[in-house]
Amino acid sequence: MNALKQNKNLFFLILVASLGYFVDIYDLLLFLIIKNKSLTALGVSPDKLTDTGFNLMNWQMAGLLIGGILWGILGDKKGRLSVLFGSILMYSIANIANGFVTSIPMYAFFRFIAGVGLAGELGAGITLVSESMSKEKRGYGTMLVAGIGLMGAVAAYLVGDFFEWRTAFFVGGGLGIILLLLRIGVFESGLFESMAKKEVSKGNFLMLFTRKRFFKYLNCILIAVPLWFVVGILVGAAPDFGKALHAKDVLDNGKGVMFTYIGISLGDFLAGALSQIFKNRRKIVFVFLTLTFLSIMFFLFNTGWTATNFYILCVFFGIFTGYWVVFVTISAEQFGTNLRATVTTSVPNMVRGSLILVSMLFQWLRGNLGIINAAVCVAVITVGLAYIALYNLDETFGRDLNFVEE
Repeated sequence: MNALKQNKNLFFLILVASLGYFVDIYDLLLFLIIKNKSLTALGVSPDKLTDTGFNLMNWQMAGLLIGGILWGILGDKKGRLSVLFGSILMYSIANIANGFVTSIPMYAFFRFIAGVGLAGELGAGITLVSESMSKEKRGYGTMLVAGIGLMGAVAAYLVGDFFEWRTAFFVGGGLGIILLLLRIGVFESGLFESMAKKEVSKGNFLMLFTRKRFFKYLNCILIAVPLWFVVGILVGAAPDFGKALHAKDVLDNGKGVMFTYIGISLGDFLAGALSQIFKNRRKIVFVFLTLTFLSIMFFLFNTGWTATNFYILCVFFGIFTGYWVVFVTISAEQFGTNLRATVTTSVPNMVRGSLILVSMLFQWLRGNLGIINAAVCVAVITVGLAYIALYNLDETFGRDLNFVEE
């Protein structure tokens, strides 16, 4: 009977974490999907859509960076559940507020607040699931959370396409509020409750700045930066790339994002399952990272793209960058319980926030080399750094998570 109850609680935890990430991704990608529509409605001229869109995206990413640290620290000090409740409430309110914006500065402010709120969702959910499952099977749990959650991008595209852009933001906020009610039945991590009684430093972000921990933390971040280069720049600026590559049709970035995230969802299931089957996470990330680089080069060195061919490629972009779930699991397994939420919450958001630096580098190179050569250079840099980072990380499959950082 106890085993049945435990399995039921675990199933509910995975379900709630998955739906939470679903709403997280819905909001995170909604702006990329409806940015041109919303910015045009707010009076932005066509020639300024790209620059204004990058600027607003950077405000959102800055919020993710700050929120990743704040929610992570809170998760280790006060518990994983406090982050789940607080983050969803913040980004739900910000989403609703986004539906009322009347100016670009107001838009930027609420994208920043939404970014702060969004930062807590994935890390808290993955930490809870990782700490609640056996070391041999936890990869399946995190695989389900990420695989199901990433379908929020499909929902974002459908809602953004069929409804007015303000309504799309209201839907996201409403979904978040509904999700709050589901979280009432979720239980706190047993490992956290045990750790909370110990006399150890909890959620101390400065502990990450010892030489060994800092490089391990930095390596966790670098292995996933290519993913956001693909989503945020190659797919996010698809119309511009289409013109440079003499595409036969207009390449819709909204549809591109949707198909990419369908692929990422499939890739998460595939990468997660393969890491469990082969009992190795680093080798799986290496294979998927290599396929990501090859697909980027294939896109940039071919011309005459049709919209259909581009969207098919976007699915493969997604599948190959679908090592996201394995990357987050690796991050959770690298550090002790008193720093695990801090790391697992901040690392994905550092990756997302890295898009600020990546987009700045891309924009600078674009002005000097042109859009295609700039993209090639950034791809080589980000993937090269990811390879080096992966080489320097320990294999963590099957690691017992019941330990603390002294």
